[in-house]
Amino acid sequence: MPQSGKKSSSPAAQYFGEVLRMLRTAAGLSQSELGERMSYSGAAVSAVETFTKPATDEFIKAAEKALEAGGIISAASKYLRLERYPAHFQGFVRVEQEALSVSSYCPQLIDGLLQTPDYARAVLNCAFPPLEDDVEVLVSARMERKALLDRKPTCVVNVILEEVALRRHIGGPEVMRAQYEFLVASAARPNVVLQVMPTERAEHAGLQGGPLTLVETAEETMLAYMEGNGHSVLVSDPREVGLLARRYAMIRSQALSPEESVALIEQLAGEL
Repeated sequence: MPQSGKKSSSPAAQYFGEVLRMLRTAAGLSQSELGERMSYSGAAVSAVETFTKPATDEFIKAAEKALEAGGIISAASKYLRLERYPAHFQGFVRVEQEALSVSSYCPQLIDGLLQTPDYARAVLNCAFPPLEDDVEVLVSARMERKALLDRKPTCVVNVILEEVALRRHIGGPEVMRAQYEFLVASAARPNVVLQVMPTERAEHAGLQGGPLTLVETAEETMLAYMEGNGHSVLVSDPREVGLLARRYAMIRSQALSPEESVALIEQLAGEL
């Protein structure tokens, strides 16, 4: 994966830096003066304008407010935010952001939409080769996806987790305790349906296919997304998507009910 310095010189980062510079100049402010308004140093403003460091969410919000940009800076940051994700995942994120519904089956790990920051950080720290400086950028990006849970119009989120994913104590007991609590709280949302595939169900429709996500787009068409080992595929052919949708429906019917699933998660939390 590219390191953060390389990402900062991307076309999206260059565009954002130019927009910031033009708005600052139009406002008659030096880099130091803008930095002072934002509670940043002039060097920090210069780093973003010269593409040597990427703009953080906090920086973007502060610049928007300080320059009274009317949404221009936030709009310019749209594709900058996408670049925080791995290249193979960026296309899916664009679709997910506007989806009417997202339905996932997760055999190994808790779905990224429902991960806590500490759980996500522990997962990303397991990567090999090590992600090093990219870990915090990726954690931040993963947490940004949670905006989908509160978005208007409402997006319906269906998640099926294998029990083994819940029993794998990523990050240790304290991290998992907070993760279980977040899952229970998420399941209480009216737009979230959380189910668990129990290990005692030895045979089910998801055993051979691997992780799967179905997305109902804003145009009311269905897409299927699959990934593994740094590669991904976004399937649009109606026949293929239909087959995967039927498989997902069978997996869902074989999983525990939402009520039973929450009870299991609460039981696992109590065992820590």
